[in-house]
Amino acid sequence: MYTIGQVSEMFHLPVSTLRYYDKEGLFPELKRVSGIRKFSENELEKLRLIECLKKSGLEIKDIKRFMEWCSQGSSTYRLRYEFFLRQKELMEQKMEQMQKTLDMICYKCWYYEQAAADGNEDRIQEMLPDRLPESIQKLFDHAHED
Repeated sequence: MYTIGQVSEMFHLPVSTLRYYDKEGLFPELKRVSGIRKFSENELEKLRLIECLKKSGLEIKDIKRFMEWCSQGSSTYRLRYEFFLRQKELMEQKMEQMQKTLDMICYKCWYYEQAAADGNEDRIQEMLPDRLPESIQKLFDHAHED
């Protein structure tokens, strides 16, 4: 069992955030000893999931709904599966967009490295849009996809 201070340190979260999660009902089985919250491994695992879902873009109200489904037992397995399936698809879309952004940045790093070495952009401009070195061409093409 862990105190709220210990959990705060472990997860690098303010104590106020943990209290808020508790107030919102995200830890329905949280034990209190003389008024002091005691977190078990069960709550730590829930907290890992809460933080994961927050990072995926979900709001607390949506996380709370998921936690309510969990407390309803096996009848909500399909809902929970579909919930995670939607989040997976959203994360894959975000990752694709981030990859395109990274590809543009990597292309521009190459571009300006070459321009600095050449003292101008003439040689690079002659290669655009489809005669770049193969690895750079892949970055350029991916970054410019719609």
